[in-house]
Amino acid sequence: MPNQKHKAVSLISGGLDSLLATKVVMEQGIHVEGINFFTGFCVEGHTHAIRKRDQDKPKRNNALWVAEQLGIKLHIIDVIDEYKDVLINPKHGYGANLNPCLDCKTFMVSKALQWLEEHEFDFIITGEVIGQRPMSQRKDTMPVVARDSGAGDRLLRPLCAQNLPATLPEREGWVKREGLYGFSGRSRKPQMALAAEFGFEEYAQPAGGCCFLTDKNYSDKLVDMWQHHSSRDYELDDIMLLKVGRHIRPRDNFKMIIGREEGENKFMEGYRKEFISLFCSSHSGPLVLIDGDVSDEDLLLAASIAARFGQGRTAESVVMEINYPDGQSKPVAVAPIAPANIDEAWYV
Repeated sequence: MPNQKHKAVSLISGGLDSLLATKVVMEQGIHVEGINFFTGFCVEGHTHAIRKRDQDKPKRNNALWVAEQLGIKLHIIDVIDEYKDVLINPKHGYGANLNPCLDCKTFMVSKALQWLEEHEFDFIITGEVIGQRPMSQRKDTMPVVARDSGAGDRLLRPLCAQNLPATLPEREGWVKREGLYGFSGRSRKPQMALAAEFGFEEYAQPAGGCCFLTDKNYSDKLVDMWQHHSSRDYELDDIMLLKVGRHIRPRDNFKMIIGREEGENKFMEGYRKEFISLFCSSHSGPLVLIDGDVSDEDLLLAASIAARFGQGRTAESVVMEINYPDGQSKPVAVAPIAPANIDEAWYV
């Protein structure tokens, strides 16, 4: 059949590899549409927009941006609830932090396969490269993704296809194997050279990745949340708040989330109807959210700690406003806690 009668769906992460893999197949006359699965753990543009220190970084959804560069339709699918089991019970375990990379890739390819069958597309494209990532992109794990996802040989990896057995699209002549590539290893120089060949001058950082689960600091906060909640279940707001503020747990029954700058304070304002919050009315200072069940004694300790992070840190006393989700509030006068009394172990 002529190539234009065949259609592929490409997993678009927003990175360089998915951009190139999609372009390579489009160059062979295949109709390609993109698909991006929203797990809640990849919201790079959102965090860049919040924090002043990230103001020079792109404030965009990179997957949408890639689709725009390619001129293709992008389908963004919310899989937050379905993804919970992947994260909480990964069959193949975690990577260096809480990243269930192999299970994650298998899950996304299986969801792409489901979409493919519902929309009568022919095969799936991913930007994987052998040896690029230690957990999910090894030569011995790539067949696991194809097998366990159910995609089998309908899964095409254009950037390293020449290092793998021929897939259905290649055997059927829908794509020419000689037009695919044999990249391998962690160097991104071949991809950067190919990007230049295609005329792509701007793209997400080649060695990057937007998944917060690969970040140790974020993973530590997630572990702490699981340890202090009744279950490892979570909502989107839970995992979004792990990305902002200082997280301090002075007592086992509660945690403080302390805004580090104006952008974070503004973002956290949206949660004041869900959490007890603190702010200093006598001096400039951060907004603080209290996560947990607290006593009046706990709130006084939290107010004293919060005062340490404001402009009144050297004052003998500051006035902290304690605001409750029902709209009630009360002022308390507290002395900022002395630096020597802040236990480093409190920091999550």
